[in-house]
Amino acid sequence: MTTQEISTLLQFFKALANENRLKILGVLAQRECSVEELATLLKLKPPTVSHHLSKLKGLGVAAMRKDGNDHLFRLDVDSLHHMSKTVFAAITTEKVVALAEGVEYEAWERKVLEAFLDGDQIIVLPSGYKKRLVILKWVINFFEEDVKYTEREINEIIQRHYPDSASIRRAFITNGLMEREGGGGLYWRIPWTMPELEG
Repeated sequence: MTTQEISTLLQFFKALANENRLKILGVLAQRECSVEELATLLKLKPPTVSHHLSKLKGLGVAAMRKDGNDHLFRLDVDSLHHMSKTVFAAITTEKVVALAEGVEYEAWERKVLEAFLDGDQIIVLPSGYKKRLVILKWVINFFEEDVKYTEREINEIIQRHYPDSASIRRAFITNGLMEREGGGGLYWRIPWTMPELEG
């Protein structure tokens, strides 16, 4: 998304983040009005209406024409359609994601790991689901992909980092980090990587 598109979006949402402006647009969508008429309809002071109209004109969604000494305002449908085609129609999921460019997504995971690990030992399993999942995803990295493990092997690896291997082993399955063979009791890792802790 370009800087201009972001700027237009910001102006649009700022301009319409006001109940009175939305009401003004609603009235102007139905008929032309003067400032005085809008002030009467919406029970506002004329200077207040003029201020709101200035914002809407600046955005390009309200237009004004002179009729003698009167200034009549209307919804600028063409401008609204143009904005819809050029800015809003251009918004894709990828462009919305790009708005968060520069956000370091691994920062929160690192913070959780720093809080619940002492070296390579888990101090305690977090009670919250999202924090617990971060710890589980950290532990799963001690297992190789494309390798099938017995329950005993799984327990041995987990116990190097946390004594209650059964709870972590079960959590691997319920959270989709591992799969298990029905009768043979073999486990294997589903691919996942955890960002490195900064040292």
